[in-house]
Amino acid sequence: MLRTRGAWGFVLPGFLARQPFAMLTIGIVLLVEHTTGSFGTAGAVSATAGVAMALCAPQSGKLADRFGQAAVLVPGVLVHAAAITLLMTLALLHAPLWALCLAAVPAGASVPQIGPMVRARWASRLEGSPLMPTAAAFESVTDEFTFVVGPVLATALCTGVHPAAGLVAEATLTVVGGLLFATRRATQPRPQRDARAGSGAAGTGRGGSALAVPGVRVLIAVFLGIGAVFGGMQVSLTAFTEEIGQPGINGVLYGVFAAGNMLAGIASGAIMWRRSPQQRLLIAYPLLTLATAPLWLAHSTALLGALGLLVGLCIAPALITGYTLVESLVPAGARTEAFTWLTGAVALGQAAAATAAGRLADGFGASTGFLVPLAGTGLAMLTLLALRGRLAPAGPGRVAARGVRHRVTVPVD
Repeated sequence: MLRTRGAWGFVLPGFLARQPFAMLTIGIVLLVEHTTGSFGTAGAVSATAGVAMALCAPQSGKLADRFGQAAVLVPGVLVHAAAITLLMTLALLHAPLWALCLAAVPAGASVPQIGPMVRARWASRLEGSPLMPTAAAFESVTDEFTFVVGPVLATALCTGVHPAAGLVAEATLTVVGGLLFATRRATQPRPQRDARAGSGAAGTGRGGSALAVPGVRVLIAVFLGIGAVFGGMQVSLTAFTEEIGQPGINGVLYGVFAAGNMLAGIASGAIMWRRSPQQRLLIAYPLLTLATAPLWLAHSTALLGALGLLVGLCIAPALITGYTLVESLVPAGARTEAFTWLTGAVALGQAAAATAAGRLADGFGASTGFLVPLAGTGLAMLTLLALRGRLAPAGPGRVAARGVRHRVTVPVD
């Protein structure tokens, strides 16, 4: 896969540029908590940035499909750096909550969607290739590694250098990595505005939205459930370790969970699957739901670690297969937008689950927070099973000839 022409040119700068994605929320929490002394205020500002990112990411992806990734990325990273600078200044000046939340909106909305852009480049380079599931697995492992390294780096800078150092590093990496990635124009998918008419497969026409594809809407529900697992696990593991008086073991438990995800991602990429992605998702997602069911019954760190590893092993196949389906469901001119819808769904599900798990843990004990991943994946599984027919790829279409060099692509129902 990595021998694909031009791959290293976007993989390496893409890896650098996606690190800030995992540093933003923890950087905001650590800075705002330091200046206000309130985790509640810090959480509110961080959640505002997260929701703004989830809601605006698809629009950024749509613009990238239409005008090209570089045209959106260059002004985007500059706006993001300015917004982060404003947020840091307000926090250090002890601005009120409303001002911090107001500044958090553009900070979150302008986060560059490097992960979806890299996935769109893989889909463009490997269209129709059996290596596409391998590329999806590679990206899943890269994302998980980012979410292990990014928060650790941000925390070390905020606690060891200065409370604002994490966000300074986040903004710097965004600008440097984003601009380097933007210079790799040769591998970016062709902008939709340059595409010829007739590229409107699967319900999207020229200038149409990936959200018009029924299968994408089903995948959004699926990825909301996956986000619920991430958010519920983060908060519930923290609450559980504090409740038993061992807060230091929280990082170990979450590391085991993340390691399971990474190992399953590597295995999924190494296997040459015979089943279709639709079939694999219908197997993987119920297994993920079943894996989350016993979490709330665990009352020892050893058992919770083992169950967390199992959940991690079940997440990657569902996540990777969902991303792989985009290639068959969405035409090339709307894939970046489709990937950002899925990434945004994970972020939105994570934010909602973190809030719900926190309230349950506060009111009824830490273990009840683990019911959130079960509820989220359960609802998403029912949606997937009820609407599984919408994940079938569109037919190849039929060509109707009406004279010499006059061809019209006709979709076949």
